[in-house]
Amino acid sequence: MTDEHVSVTHAADGTVGRLTFDRPEFNNAMDQQAADELNQAAIDLVEDESVRCIVLTGTGGAFNTGADLTTLSGDGSDGAAVRRIAGDLHGMVSRLVRAPKPVVCGVNGVAAGGGVGPAICGDIVLAAESARFEFAYPRIGLSADGGSSYFLPRLVGLREAQRIAFRDEPVGAEEAVDIGLATEAVPDDEFEERLAEEAAALAEGPTLAHAATKGLLRGSFDRSLNEQLATEAETIAGLTATADFERGLDAFLGDGDATFEGG
Repeated sequence: MTDEHVSVTHAADGTVGRLTFDRPEFNNAMDQQAADELNQAAIDLVEDESVRCIVLTGTGGAFNTGADLTTLSGDGSDGAAVRRIAGDLHGMVSRLVRAPKPVVCGVNGVAAGGGVGPAICGDIVLAAESARFEFAYPRIGLSADGGSSYFLPRLVGLREAQRIAFRDEPVGAEEAVDIGLATEAVPDDEFEERLAEEAAALAEGPTLAHAATKGLLRGSFDRSLNEQLATEAETIAGLTATADFERGLDAFLGDGDATFEGG
């Protein structure tokens, strides 16, 4: 599927779905149409049971730079437009975070403003060496959206999140890995290959177990230790009834690698 500002492609076996911000002439900034397309594409990929891993990335020299400011007038009339764009952007981010499958964010270039939240919402975040993360909101007198105010303190801690937000200093790929914004920094000329490799490996994994672990990690912030332990016990016990566990156990006790099918 290809919309005007978003492209969705699939790996040859259909198990990896790739959602690409595709408005390079505007540094992948979002107008209302682009935001609508992104949200709908996320819905489609999350609901497609054949897709076992989702990749979110950009085209050209940018990942995503938030709302397209050229569509705004700079006065009180912008509120409704910003709410609509933010609503679709937030819908996409929420769906990817809650998706019952791994999400890999491939930060191919600058992620700024409303693009920061999507860039760091994934279960794995690969950043090209030339990529950078820019909070950017202070430059235009606005506050955070796209989930950045949620993810930043959870990933890097409150004090580091405050530094990023108030000093608004660009964070490069290596620093992003050091402070916990990104999983891995990748040389630019190896980025596409590494992104495809990471997604393929996750798609070949035990999808149900990945989904369960994803839910446990995210939910741990809202539970006490005893609540988390109880949830872990119920979750792992439930997974013993899956065919993937049977395959994994047979492989572990035997002499080969398990072939997981996500069931």
